[in-house]
Order: sequence, then C-alpha cells, then structure tokens
Amino acid sequence: MSPYTVGYFVGSLARASINRTLSKALIRLAPPGLDLVEIEIRDLPLYSYDYDAAYPPEGIALKDAIAAVDAVLFVTPEYNRSLPGALKNAIDWASRPWGTNSFAHKPSAVIGASPGALGTAVAQQSLRSILSFCNSPQMNAPEAYIQFKPGLFTDDGEVTDESTAQFLRDYLAEFEIFITRVLSVVPPRA
Repeated sequence: MSPYTVGYFVGSLARASINRTLSKALIRLAPPGLDLVEIEIRDLPLYSYDYDAAYPPEGIALKDAIAAVDAVLFVTPEYNRSLPGALKNAIDWASRPWGTNSFAHKPSAVIGASPGALGTAVAQQSLRSILSFCNSPQMNAPEAYIQFKPGLFTDDGEVTDESTAQFLRDYLAEFEIFITRVLSVVPPRA
C-alpha cells in the first residue's frame, strides 16, 4: 500500500513556535506509511463571507492543499484556553463557502505542545468541537498533550527523551491505522 499523505497545520504563526518544532519531530518519527506535508496558513487574510463569491488565491490554495492530502493533523498551541486565531481563520476559509467544506470526510487528529502541565488540552477540546461541526472524522484516542520542557526537542526536531519519542511514534502509528479505517469505510469525496 502506498503511504498516506497527511497535511499538517501548525496553529502558531511564530517562527520559533514549539509546535513547529513538534511538527519537525513528528516528521522524523512518522512511520513509512505516513508522508507529512505542511499546509501553510500564514498568508491567509481574515475570512469574511464577502469573499465567498470570488475566493482569493490564498483561499483557493488552502482548499487545494487540503484536497491533495488523505488526512489532516493539527499541531496547535493553546492561546487563552482556546485555539489560535490564525488556525480558526484557516478552518473558516477551508470550510466555506457553504457546501464546499474541505474537511468533510477527511480523517483528522489533534496534537499540541505547551510549557504548561495541561499541554494544550483545552485548545484541543475547542478544536475537536469545530472539527465535529466540519464533519471531519477524528481520532479521539490516544490524546496527545505534550508538556514542553527546554531541551525536549532540538531545533531540527530530534526528541531527546526516549519515552516521549516512543509516545509520538505510537501516536502516529495509531493515526495511520485510523486513517486506513476511515478511508475504507468513508471514501474520500471526489
């Protein structure tokens, strides 16, 4: 079987984001059956339904990028007990105009890192609620709330703690199984 292409979103726009570093670790640790590619959200204007009649190139590129992948992975921080505005904006772009929701039937998973002991638990719950509305089948377990501590990841995404590395490998292996299950029952939209 050929690998699945997983488009990942980094919820933070910060270039030095710990979640961007987490995404590098996930790329390093992904099983051979998963090919992770970033879906960039940095250049999206703020969504307004005024754009629905004539989507700008950035919105079209986002929808095309999602259409080109088999599944999506959200790697997100927590801002004020919720998801970052840039990530919510990208979801709004991808799910509009009405009837052209890019997330419908697209398998998804959520992971995040934070310096706090709760990781990104509250942001992930908020994101899961949004993804439910967007009709995206979600991997609900295992949950992945990574408490970031200095030195846990190198700048290029190497994980320095073997138990964390093994957890991330296991998480990605479970995501691969989940994608297979979803796509064998709910074929991708044409």
